[in-house]
Amino acid sequence: MFIKKGMDHIVSGIEDKLAAWTLLPKENGEDIQVLRYEHGQKYDAHYDFFTDQVNIARGGHRIATVLMYLSDVKKGGETVFPQAEESQHKSHAKDDVSECARRGIAVKPRRGDALLFFSLHPNATPDHSSLHGGCPVLEGEKWSATKWIHVMSFDKMLPSDGSCADNNPNCERWASLGECAKNSVYMVGTSELPGYCRRSCNLC
Repeated sequence: MFIKKGMDHIVSGIEDKLAAWTLLPKENGEDIQVLRYEHGQKYDAHYDFFTDQVNIARGGHRIATVLMYLSDVKKGGETVFPQAEESQHKSHAKDDVSECARRGIAVKPRRGDALLFFSLHPNATPDHSSLHGGCPVLEGEKWSATKWIHVMSFDKMLPSDGSCADNNPNCERWASLGECAKNSVYMVGTSELPGYCRRSCNLC
């Protein structure tokens, strides 16, 4: 189920904390999704960024994901990143995680913990090392709450007619610093995805 943004003071308080933690505005976030995984249930590896213009039209790409763990899981249920690079300083052994979790960098679900990861590089291109999945629950059940956050406001419905406009208040300043050329994927865009600063980059 989804919990509507700002539904009550508790939900608003959570959203305030997430905005402060991620440094991303509350209006860029989707409703919180609550999930329950029973024995054997899993979520296959996937990306949180989009590959189609229909989903990108509202709020742009998902830039960040916050995964909040609402319960302990006796065994299994880890979040695993199969393409992420292993740290040189390993902080924990892999003998206390499931076989699925050994296939990459994994986080065990613990009630009260939250996991933040980004799906885009700083230049706004997709980060393929953000591939992630939910390992099967082997014992007990898993409750989680997910908040997806976009690069722009998710509360506004953006025009889908390809109109030429700036979608970020910093566009004019960035353009004056030469970002139209240095960061053209974000500023100008590609044939598949219009950029966010088309007006300041003199495309209209």
